[in-house]
Amino acid sequence: MSFKSFLLGGAAALLTLPAFAGDILVKDAYARSASAVAKTGAAFMEIENTGAVADRLVAVRSDAAARVELHTHLSGGDGIMRMVEVKDGFEIPANGAHMLKRGGDHVMFMGLTGPLTDGETVSVTLVFEHAGEVAVEIPIDSKRMPEGHGGHGAHKTH
Repeated sequence: MSFKSFLLGGAAALLTLPAFAGDILVKDAYARSASAVAKTGAAFMEIENTGAVADRLVAVRSDAAARVELHTHLSGGDGIMRMVEVKDGFEIPANGAHMLKRGGDHVMFMGLTGPLTDGETVSVTLVFEHAGEVAVEIPIDSKRMPEGHGGHGAHKTH
């Protein structure tokens, strides 16, 4: 292993440390890379609520895109999954967790201001109803395998 690989590996390990505010803990975050010409990208993570009261992820901000929204996949009745914005956000149950994953709920970057380059990070601020703002440095990892089925292959709304 070269010294450069050692340093980059160490930096990636530090970037994957959980982020937290109040009772909210953000774990295992990653984003999918996009080419220099791509207009969209996505981020995924586990959000844990260690508190006795439910919270809600209500918004997300990042300078990486013109718009950043909370999205999910829904069946259009024709067997095709479509992405839609979730304006009410995602509930994070008390003493529970909510997974943002490929093929399900996720953070959507639209109108990227630059490429999401594998091995770099994207700065995101998650906004919660009770816990407030949580700043997260999300590693960009295009090699990451999906947690389930699906993915972002069926973008019909963007």
